[in-house]
Amino acid sequence: MSDSIRAVERALDVLMCFSSQTPELSMTQISELVGINKSTVHRLLATLEGKRFVERDTVTGLYRPGIRLLQMAFLTLEHNDLRRLASPFLHNLCDQFRENVNLSVVDDADVVYLDVIESPQRVKLAAAPGQRLPAFCTASGKAILAFLPEEKLQDILARGIPRYTQNTLASEEAFLEDMRRTREQGYAISEQEFEDGINAIAAPICKQPIASVSIAGPAYRLTRERMIEIGPELLVTVKKITQEVELAANL
Repeated sequence: MSDSIRAVERALDVLMCFSSQTPELSMTQISELVGINKSTVHRLLATLEGKRFVERDTVTGLYRPGIRLLQMAFLTLEHNDLRRLASPFLHNLCDQFRENVNLSVVDDADVVYLDVIESPQRVKLAAAPGQRLPAFCTASGKAILAFLPEEKLQDILARGIPRYTQNTLASEEAFLEDMRRTREQGYAISEQEFEDGINAIAAPICKQPIASVSIAGPAYRLTRERMIEIGPELLVTVKKITQEVELAANL
């Protein structure tokens, strides 16, 4: 076996150390799991980190799967039909809350709708699969961004966060505080941040998000109080979708 092939094999062994039971690992733990000395593991991790296949927590020093793996996981799930897996849960949410329910992913700085279940009410939002909106001021986007690496948030901030409405969180302090609050409660809320008169609540699918589910509607109907009421049920639903996704990924 050539040295280059052996290096690839070892790098894959490192990535395979991570699982739902061990989402974060120290370099020592990885070294023990793969049976490779620390200096070699350090070089492998540096290469993988440079390509964003792993990331290192600057506070704890632990490693975890990176954004590049999330992107590749989404490509796999796309072929396994994420929409099909989520569809019955989206319809249940629409039946229960009678508002638009959306399945979305983040693509660079935008959120993209994969599926839209329309509200049965006469006054409803106009949305369709394929529609793109800025991630930083939509519940669908914020639910994913809040759980991505810090550099992704800094990248969003570096591009500038234009004000779409009076409620847009257009300052770095307000945006980062909203990200912290989203991580704490498990879901994101947008109150007329992108478009006047439109509110939404969203929660991420998977601990390291590959997508989000949102419920959106007119602000007079989908008030903050109403969204807070919806929050626990939305979290239960995305947990069920996550379980379906993980089951499909393991087949």
